Amino acid sequence: MSNFTVKRFLTYFFRGLLFVVPFALTIYIIYVILQWLDGLIPVNIPGLGLLIIIVNITFLGYLASFFITRPFFELFEKYLAKIPLVNIIYTSIKDLIGAFVGDHKKFNVPVTVALNSEQTVLKVGFITREDLNALGLPGFISVYLPHSYNFSGNHFLVKKEMVHPLPMNSTDAMKFVVSGGVSGLEE
Repeated sequence: MSNFTVKRFLTYFFRGLLFVVPFALTIYIIYVILQWLDGLIPVNIPGLGLLIIIVNITFLGYLASFFITRPFFELFEKYLAKIPLVNIIYTSIKDLIGAFVGDHKKFNVPVTVALNSEQTVLKVGFITREDLNALGLPGFISVYLPHSYNFSGNHFLVKKEMVHPLPMNSTDAMKFVVSGGVSGLEE
């Protein structure tokens, strides 16, 4: 085989790999998550456990929306918040989920934060609270800066002058950050 043919073969192989691996891993991860969720309720019909979970969660959301049943949910949460270790875990998880899907979404204002005084190094983040007067920090805001290729991040309290809005929606901004700047911008 000639050197040209080997290079062409490798080029096609890596292009194929670039398509197949992300697709296969995405399908596999979704499959594993769905299989785990379906296995939470042991029934012999595939998918029925997941369907039961979805229906029950929707029904609880429906009940929690009524003014008659809402006090029971609030009372349950009030007692849950009084248990020392459970309080930290429950409220943290509830606040995190509420930041993405609740009525008071927090990750919907993408911004850049200047990391130096010359404002030549910027990091993409999301405003989570615009008023920190309660902490004795007037003129500061709360910004979450996610890490690339990770499900973690840092939380900073930043002077408002160091934060600038981004002209993009929050979904694209999160894709941009998590992918390390590889995706999230329209081509």
